[in-house]
Amino acid sequence: MTDISTIIKLTAAETAAKIASGELTAVEVTEAHLARIEAIDEKVHAFLHVDREGALAQARAVDAKKAAGEKLGPLAGVPLALKDIFTTRDMPTTVGSKILEGWVPPYDATVTKRLKAADVVILGKTNMDEFAMGSSTENSAYGPTGNPWDLTRIPGGSGGGSSAALASFEAPLAIGTDTGGSIRQPAAVTGTVGVKPTYGGVSRYGMVAFSSSLDQGGPCARTVLDAALLHEVIAGHDPLDSTSIDAPVPPVVEAARNGSVQGMRVGVVKQFSGEGYQAGVVQRFNESVELLKSLGATVVELDCPSFDLGLSAYYLIAPSECSSNLARFDAMRYGLRVGDDGTKSAEEVTALTREAGFGDEVKRRVILGTYALSSGYYDAYYGSAQKVRTLITRDFEKAFEQVDVIVSPTTPTTAFPIGERADDPMAMYLADLCTIPTNLAGNAAMSLPCGLAPEDGLPVGLQIIAPAMKDDRLYRVGAAVEAAFVEKWGHPLLEEAPSL
Repeated sequence: MTDISTIIKLTAAETAAKIASGELTAVEVTEAHLARIEAIDEKVHAFLHVDREGALAQARAVDAKKAAGEKLGPLAGVPLALKDIFTTRDMPTTVGSKILEGWVPPYDATVTKRLKAADVVILGKTNMDEFAMGSSTENSAYGPTGNPWDLTRIPGGSGGGSSAALASFEAPLAIGTDTGGSIRQPAAVTGTVGVKPTYGGVSRYGMVAFSSSLDQGGPCARTVLDAALLHEVIAGHDPLDSTSIDAPVPPVVEAARNGSVQGMRVGVVKQFSGEGYQAGVVQRFNESVELLKSLGATVVELDCPSFDLGLSAYYLIAPSECSSNLARFDAMRYGLRVGDDGTKSAEEVTALTREAGFGDEVKRRVILGTYALSSGYYDAYYGSAQKVRTLITRDFEKAFEQVDVIVSPTTPTTAFPIGERADDPMAMYLADLCTIPTNLAGNAAMSLPCGLAPEDGLPVGLQIIAPAMKDDRLYRVGAAVEAAFVEKWGHPLLEEAPSL
């Protein structure tokens, strides 16, 4: 039997290959990761729910298929951590909120179904900012998650549980969601890979809604190829999602296996720099740009003036949509119910339930969004923000006439200490400065590691942005950059991540 510490360090592609060849069984792999979770997750708190029996049953089914001579898929038997925003019939779905504590949905999300159909072993559900509202996973009703690089620091948000599970070797794959950067920013601060597919590229059916025109599920992994393999499993048209794109999935795995930037035009946007950017982040980004040049890319300076308005537009559009989406949590249909003693009206029970069930950040955004949508303010706030969104989309369109992809720092700083920005919402919101424009425009983006910041030794992320439905460009560039970094410095996570 292979040593546990060896199994958990394998990439998803390596794990799948060893299961397919018979060198490892899916049960051995699953047990190794469950043992790792049991050993360290009390410190990390990446998971809200671990489905030990369910995971082992899935693994046994994969081994039975193998024994019967059935062909296994490219990720069969590989364990995965699922963000607790996707519905699961066999596990609770809380969205990090007390208002859904213990709720077990009656159906699986499309992403959940596709993972199961691909024989991916779902280990459990990961911690997150409540209703995906946050940049640090400190807004979870079930307590914060620690960054495996330094447990006193944040693992990013809202999908900090998924990124921490990867960085602590509790799972080789994870699923996140990205509304304003919640896949990419956690990937950046934990030294992992996270991809926001083109809006509509991955079904949102069964993904609890925060901001419906921005939310997008996507793959999280430790390598670019692993992310591509997972992307291919979960992507594709879904008739149950009216915003799902009815078109073939871009050839992401092929691109990840054949990474090259030779002859590509790479844009650098001047708006993604300046005050507020940590020196070490800027240094590693500049080195990445020079690396791209050395690999055969041409770098083009871009001016996208509307990007400066992205943060303001986002924090009107997202809260407005959240105030509408969260209206369904009324204590009448499912979830928490407080004060229903026979003496109170339905309105009073709803108010008491929301007061007890929603956290401060959710309440802040619901109030802000309700105000922005109210009579007399709709055009001034929500309407104006949507006009800015159009300007940002046009800036991207002009930019992609000149370049194939755009690169930037993923987030302006490395992981900050837990609690440092808890009382300063504006400082927290600035963590998504570079990621938000992509969500507003609906195009595709990736974050991958580009080294450690010299001043604190913490991971820095490089963001790659591609036009809508050109997700394969992310993987082509990402694979080339990753290979060059590994050759020059080694993989920042696999080589240098602190032991837990």
